[in-house]
Amino acid sequence: MPRPVVEFENFSFRYKAQKEPTLTGITLTVYEGEKVLILGASGSGKSTLANCINGLIPFAYEGEVSGSCRVNGREAGDLSIFELSHEVGTVLQDTDAQFVGLSVGEDVAFAMENSAMDRDEMLVRVVQNCREVGMESFLGALPFSLSGGQKQRAALAGVLDKETTLLIFDEPLASLDPRGGMSAIDLINRISKNHTIIIIEHRLEDVLYRPVDRVVLLDQGQIVSNGGPAELLKSGALNRCGIREPLYLKAMKYARCSLDDIPGIPEGGAFELPAENSEKLRIFFEKEAPRPAEERTDEIIRVENLSFTYEESPAAPALRSVSLAIHRGESVAVIGKNGAGKSTLAKLLCGIVRPTEGTIFLKGENISSLSIREIACRTGYVMQDPNQMIVKDIVRDEVEFALRLREFSGAEIERRTREALRTCDLYGMRNWPVEALSYGQKKRVTIASVLALEPEIIILDEPTAGQDYRRYTEIMTFIGKLNRDYGKTMILITHDMHLALEEARRALVFADGSLIADGPVYSILADSDTVEKAHLKMTSLHTLAESLGMSGRRCIEAYINHERAERALRDREAAEEQA
Repeated sequence: MPRPVVEFENFSFRYKAQKEPTLTGITLTVYEGEKVLILGASGSGKSTLANCINGLIPFAYEGEVSGSCRVNGREAGDLSIFELSHEVGTVLQDTDAQFVGLSVGEDVAFAMENSAMDRDEMLVRVVQNCREVGMESFLGALPFSLSGGQKQRAALAGVLDKETTLLIFDEPLASLDPRGGMSAIDLINRISKNHTIIIIEHRLEDVLYRPVDRVVLLDQGQIVSNGGPAELLKSGALNRCGIREPLYLKAMKYARCSLDDIPGIPEGGAFELPAENSEKLRIFFEKEAPRPAEERTDEIIRVENLSFTYEESPAAPALRSVSLAIHRGESVAVIGKNGAGKSTLAKLLCGIVRPTEGTIFLKGENISSLSIREIACRTGYVMQDPNQMIVKDIVRDEVEFALRLREFSGAEIERRTREALRTCDLYGMRNWPVEALSYGQKKRVTIASVLALEPEIIILDEPTAGQDYRRYTEIMTFIGKLNRDYGKTMILITHDMHLALEEARRALVFADGSLIADGPVYSILADSDTVEKAHLKMTSLHTLAESLGMSGRRCIEAYINHERAERALRDREAAEEQA
């Protein structure tokens, strides 16, 4: 039998600043060579569990501990954080916070230098570690200049050690495009052949792109489920714990399939389905839900021959001759790989940067004559990195800040701030210092700040980054209400294909600064050429369709229409209950 690497026994932990414990009665063993997914919503305790293993608790985060947490047979609390660093390597969600060197090579060498390793051996080991993660040609690169996926690989190279038996990946998919996420999971899968792996994530379907041995589901600091993926998928625990179900599983439920034999996500192959379930799925996909009537509205944004080049990269334009139109009340997803030009487009639409060439019209007016403040009264922009937006120390002050600059009345500031904070589930934290918030909570603060302004157009840059499904659903339900009931125009810049499917009717696809596709989301995500060029990935719905011998486009469209019909029914029922 494999030896235990991590052993929790009736373990509980309460942070010093909190009244209630974050972890309660945890009993869990991770064995040598296992690949284990720790799954849970924000606040479930999954990152706290990891920090108890790697020594950040109690050395960096003080609190009250009871029970036992052993790493390789020794109590973690009896080891120094330096000793634990040789046995446990951690790749943080925010990799920028992990870098200490001015180059990739220097950063990878940091731990070796602290261990007084012989220089000749260290130089060899640095190259070996970088080669193992595919970063050997970036030894001289500045870590902060790398892409999200490259940063992850560089951070991983820095924690690889001959003595390291366990590697922890904290939210490895948070900032990656779909293809980058697949590459990250591929890398983790390859590394797992020589290490024990713990993955901390809430994106179940994306992690299951490659097999895991076990999924440990946490909810409110307790273990709800501990077993194989198939066992968890058919248990019904995902919905109860605020975790998004895989798309193919939702389709099977809509089709009233038997869930006794749920197939795993195939590695590039086809789903193996019983004949009865295959037939039910075919009937479901062929019986497409009615489409809501599409009404053509006036243009609110028009872009003509738009190009932009950053001064630091004159040879590589960020956008190249882009032309498009967005109509009032539309919900549009802007998708593509990292560096494709999506965020640059958002900055141009908001006037943060100005075009190198081309023209942007807002409600027929050329915005070149408008100030950023004037544009901001019509267009709200939530940036991808919340740290780049937040300027105040207290949550409430941050949400009120723009309202006070615009000299709203005290009563109006109070109303808008209260509604925005409650919408983003932050009202109970309104007097908290911003520095005490998690990355995902900071993201919600920036969304609340923009919602408080009630702009006509809202641009959300990666709105689901750092958000679990429950928080994402709450925010996007409100955003959807603004779009459907109040006619707000929504532009969603995202890597999240689930978000594009559920919240947008149209997708603008970018690759290398060019607009390569513009059309219905179901059509885009069924086009293999577009998916390949934009570094997207085929959804499990497309794989399911191919397994049934059906059109991927038809099946995705049928699923979207059914999903929206279900949502409309839930909204009507909720409205009737309130009435």
